[in-house]
Amino acid sequence: MSEIESTWLKKAVKGDVEAFSRLIEAYQDPVYHLCYRMLGEPGEAEDAAQETFLRAFQGLRRYDSQRPFSTWLLSIAAHYCIDQIRRRRLTVLSYDEMPILDPPDTAPSPENSLIISEDQRRVQVLLERLDARDRAAIVMLYWYEFSYEEIAGALSMSVSAVKSRLHRARLELAELWGKRPSLTLETERTCHESPAF
Repeated sequence: MSEIESTWLKKAVKGDVEAFSRLIEAYQDPVYHLCYRMLGEPGEAEDAAQETFLRAFQGLRRYDSQRPFSTWLLSIAAHYCIDQIRRRRLTVLSYDEMPILDPPDTAPSPENSLIISEDQRRVQVLLERLDARDRAAIVMLYWYEFSYEEIAGALSMSVSAVKSRLHRARLELAELWGKRPSLTLETERTCHESPAF
């Protein structure tokens, strides 16, 4: 956190709304991107990001200054998204080969953009199959480069539980990625949404 952000944070903790709005500006992209990767829908991600900042503002006096502000803020976002995923009641059933999922590109380039876009959508579909906490751990590790300790703190679990979840999630993602390379996005969504009998 920069020195100016630290000043904004100190003012925000004392109730300065303008200082908190500057923190929102500084962290809106990382929060939105985490929510997008967790929820997979831009509209839901925007709502989740707004809710994250509201909850952060309401809980700012409980913020532990010994902990990085970004970790604290992203853990609020991750927990909110986990709750949203659970409410949907979706059955969400090596990772290194998979492309990185980014929010939709507003200025796509021709051919490569189409391939990347399809891969990104496929990764999002596969992420949706993971348990919500596994998904949060994967997103925090690979997109935000959180340490195991930071993930454990953000998700309120032990480091060994984080390692176990990440190992299981990587195997599951790699297996899903390798099993159905020829399926279209629509087919995968249909498979994902259809109950297994």
